[in-house]
Amino acid sequence: MDRHPPRRGQPAPGSGLVTAAPALDEVDRLLLGDHRDPHALLGPHPAGPDTVVRTAQPGAGSVAALVGGARYPLTEIAHGLFAGFVPGRVTDHRFLVDGTRVVDDPYAHPPTVAPEDLALIARGEHPRPWDVLGAHPRAGGVAFAVWAPHARGVRVAGDFDAWDGRGTPLRHLGAGVWELFVPGVRPGCRYKFRVLGADGRWQEHADPLAFATEVPPATASVVTAPGHAWRDEGWLARRRATDWTRAPVSVYEVHLGSWRPGRGYRELAHELGEYLVGTGFTHVELMPVTEHPFGGSWGYQVGSYYAPTARFGTPDDLRFFVDHLHSLGIGVILDWVPAHFPRDAWALARFDGTPLYEHPDPRRGEHPDWGTLVFDLGKPQVRGFLLGSALYWLTEFHFDGLRVDAVASMLYLDYSRPDGAWLPNEHGGREDLEAVAFLRALTGAVARRCPGALVLAEESTSWPGVTSPDGLGFDFKWNMGWMHDALGYLRHDPVHRAAHHGAITHSTSYAWSERYVLPLSHDEVVHGKGSLWGRMPGDDHARAAGVRALLAYQWAHPGKKLLFMGCEFGQPGEWDADGSLAWWLLSPEGDGAHHHRGIQRLVTHLNALYRGEPALHSLDASPDGFSWVRADDAANNVLVFQRHGDDGSVLVCAVNFAGVPHPGHRVGLPGAGRWREVLNTDRAEYGGAGVVNGEVGAVARPWDGLPASAVLDLPASGVVWLTRG
Repeated sequence: MDRHPPRRGQPAPGSGLVTAAPALDEVDRLLLGDHRDPHALLGPHPAGPDTVVRTAQPGAGSVAALVGGARYPLTEIAHGLFAGFVPGRVTDHRFLVDGTRVVDDPYAHPPTVAPEDLALIARGEHPRPWDVLGAHPRAGGVAFAVWAPHARGVRVAGDFDAWDGRGTPLRHLGAGVWELFVPGVRPGCRYKFRVLGADGRWQEHADPLAFATEVPPATASVVTAPGHAWRDEGWLARRRATDWTRAPVSVYEVHLGSWRPGRGYRELAHELGEYLVGTGFTHVELMPVTEHPFGGSWGYQVGSYYAPTARFGTPDDLRFFVDHLHSLGIGVILDWVPAHFPRDAWALARFDGTPLYEHPDPRRGEHPDWGTLVFDLGKPQVRGFLLGSALYWLTEFHFDGLRVDAVASMLYLDYSRPDGAWLPNEHGGREDLEAVAFLRALTGAVARRCPGALVLAEESTSWPGVTSPDGLGFDFKWNMGWMHDALGYLRHDPVHRAAHHGAITHSTSYAWSERYVLPLSHDEVVHGKGSLWGRMPGDDHARAAGVRALLAYQWAHPGKKLLFMGCEFGQPGEWDADGSLAWWLLSPEGDGAHHHRGIQRLVTHLNALYRGEPALHSLDASPDGFSWVRADDAANNVLVFQRHGDDGSVLVCAVNFAGVPHPGHRVGLPGAGRWREVLNTDRAEYGGAGVVNGEVGAVARPWDGLPASAVLDLPASGVVWLTRG
């Protein structure tokens, strides 16, 4: 579609149009799309006292220039290229095409990108690249701009020109940026860029900075303009003033498509918001809603880094979602994926006919696990593209944080690569120094420009200083070690857990080496791993008790909390991204409803106590917030520890991971007097057997190295929390 018949001959001498026709090689390059400055040919150009106007109108039979009330017929000097003279200096004109259609002239408009913007983009330092690149509605049309430094030509095509594109080639302004203002284009129009790459091939691409897209599997970009009026000033002020290391952070991780299928952003805002308020979570984390063509990737193979997925509505619908949750006091975290991107030819891959966004060497530019491409973070423009994406979501959509996916794969050059299949850094090591610099730039930029917003790392190795200001600078890191140890321990039948007791206590040996989030995420309930319910040995009663014990242990352990949807009511089956959560289990008629409703009720109470007890959150990041009472009771599968608050408060947690109760079990306490059982996972309201303690009287009898003690009934697979009462 982008090759043309040979040009027609020039007008004969004496026709009056000889000077209207540019050099033949210029015409050929323009028509073939291989021209970096179409404005040099098209549009109005002085010709002595008069003006030459030229326009590309492929397929037109006739074209005339309209100036004031006069009409000046133009001559087709080459295939679809029309030219002619207009008396005087032309400052405002239109074209009449085929006698019926009046169009404005894109090439009569000045550049829409300033030189200072070009310089910042070239250095990868533009603070708001989304204000320059992409598609921006302006009076009378839309300004298009795209970075494609090695392209030989770029056109924009869309439903505004029947997807032709030959009449709207962009000009190269410098710094690799191509630009054109196209009159008559409006919000809602679909478009793509057609790029003649350095390899001589045409390829149609979605806009890398598209702000909206078609609903997948369609892949066109969509012109849009924000129209949402924000009402969350109070929330943002509170967010800025909060020290999140000392605050309760309880995150509900959600895949929007399968939480309750069929809902859009606005419906989800109300339904999910009501659910979060009811269950007491402080934050929701959305699995990636950046646009992705393949739903089976769950959003982790991103096609558009500046556009929310159109599966659930418009960008303003997503803004409403965030704003509404803020009105309910709930923070919203976005799962963000800078580690890799898919190979789709219509998206970022070989965008200008070269490995532009991806590293050119496959030993660094191809991901062996996921079949994706890896960003070339050595290019300042690529770093600027990704930093811009992060800041775009935080500033333009008011997200309260980013969970950065697959950080470990970014940090190590040999990640999932055998010997000989990776390139060492300049010092001969395996650390990706460019990724380290990028991640430091990311966390620093967010801290400066979006105060109170969080940046969380999904990082599974022992890389030092992930949450240190002198290291990578993240606010929190997922504690994958705690997750693996806890789930591995609980997978064993209780009669065998004594041999694995060290696994359940190991996490406190490093709990303050970083600032942690304890994740029970989507990754733990898919791909044959089984649900939390399915990992527990025994019958349904034992499984329910095991899930309750795990969650109460998680909420008492140092670190912020994250729980994947469905785990809050013990969904028995693995998560199905193409299905729905098993909400029917919570209905009175549901199979085992008392177990599942009980787990849900427990999580609600855990969140309420977690928010209300400073001992459970205020010293999370300090070893002063935790002390062991009994760590070595492997024979009984019992753990007892204290949590301490910055207000002097104390909460004692006693955990019995045995499959049998321990009645009359003496536990050391920090002082004699009355203690109150504020939580017992075996309460009947949680679906338990009702082995509870109520008020507890502690006596001055030293035990477990403490000056006082009390006798408790510890339920099988049960957790008891005590506070001074």
